[in-house]
Amino acid sequence: MALERSMGLGNLIFYGTGTILGAGIFVVIGEVMGKAGALAPIAYAAAGLVAVFTALSFAEIAARVPTAGGAIDYTEKAFGSSALAAAVGWMLIVANIVSGATITTGFVSYLNSFVNVPQWVATTGLVALLGIISIAGMKQSAWFMTLTTLVGIGTLVLMLWLLRDSLLGWPEAFAQGEGIGNAGAASGILAGAFLAIYSFIGFGDVAQTAEEVKDVKTTLPRAMWVVLIIVFIFYIAVSAALGGRSDIDEIASADAPLVYAATQDSGFPALPLAIASLFVIVNGALTQVIAASRLLLDMGRDGRSSMPEWVGRVNETTNTPIIATLIAVGVVLALALFVPLGTLASGTSLAILLVFIAVNAALWKLKREDQPDDVPNMWMIVPILGVVFCTLTVIGQIALWITGIGQSS
Repeated sequence: MALERSMGLGNLIFYGTGTILGAGIFVVIGEVMGKAGALAPIAYAAAGLVAVFTALSFAEIAARVPTAGGAIDYTEKAFGSSALAAAVGWMLIVANIVSGATITTGFVSYLNSFVNVPQWVATTGLVALLGIISIAGMKQSAWFMTLTTLVGIGTLVLMLWLLRDSLLGWPEAFAQGEGIGNAGAASGILAGAFLAIYSFIGFGDVAQTAEEVKDVKTTLPRAMWVVLIIVFIFYIAVSAALGGRSDIDEIASADAPLVYAATQDSGFPALPLAIASLFVIVNGALTQVIAASRLLLDMGRDGRSSMPEWVGRVNETTNTPIIATLIAVGVVLALALFVPLGTLASGTSLAILLVFIAVNAALWKLKREDQPDDVPNMWMIVPILGVVFCTLTVIGQIALWITGIGQSS
């Protein structure tokens, strides 16, 4: 049974914006601040430079190959290798599932900022909720994400207003080189940028909705552009607002970094901001579960890597892959309970960078063969630069790990 095409442009924009902001701003920004300090906006800009070319590559290749398998099918179509496609598929599944665990861990930290709930209770409850919403249907998930994304954008605008003095003061902090973490400027930016790349992984998740999008060859590329612009503006603005403060160490160690910073001096109550943040974090985690389940679905129905056929079945009532979803949420729960946040984010970034390299290379190969008239036509330099920047970032992170600078606790 096929997936239902139920998402329009608006749904897709909110879907992508919500998952990217939920993962990047509300969860890992404290980790990024701890590495890059006042230079965090530079780290986010560097991560955006790595991500933008891949996002543009996704905009074209997702229109060329509009399937739920995403990078799996792109790679197989371009290089004709089922083994390479399967390897990419497993890397992407790992990235989505580990990302879901990362966001779930961030949710628990935010929850504990205003109410004391045992970690295992909060984690299990959230993962169960994610599974229920994912199974209910894509249309229901999309509307839920639209609502939570609106809440999240409103919350970020309010936080920026509360942090307006530090936002305006960031250029001075940047010029003075204040708060650059425990490493030098260059290594701090690189370590922060590698974590910040995690903040942009949602572009692949948007591409994986291709079988559930109306007029996919037009809608999906447009959504990519809009989402890219929205999230980049928020990342730079919010990281600058935090980077302009003098208590960066406290922000980096806080359970809810944004809530802490926005309420520390303004007198604004923390509770409503924390609750609103939780909605957006749930949004981000939900997207990762949906993406992972769609990948498992694709591998099951195509028989890749000896994946059982029953993993790829779509339920006739909900039009969702229930078995694949249950597998995804089970692994997310295990990781969220036992693995630290920084380690999860770093692992996700490395896996997704390798996938990004494969996607850019696949588009370069396909563009050399032909250029369909009914899909966006990115310049050939776009996938080439995508490969170059992603590869350099992987090399840089390996160097940081070897020297011990890039390790997360």
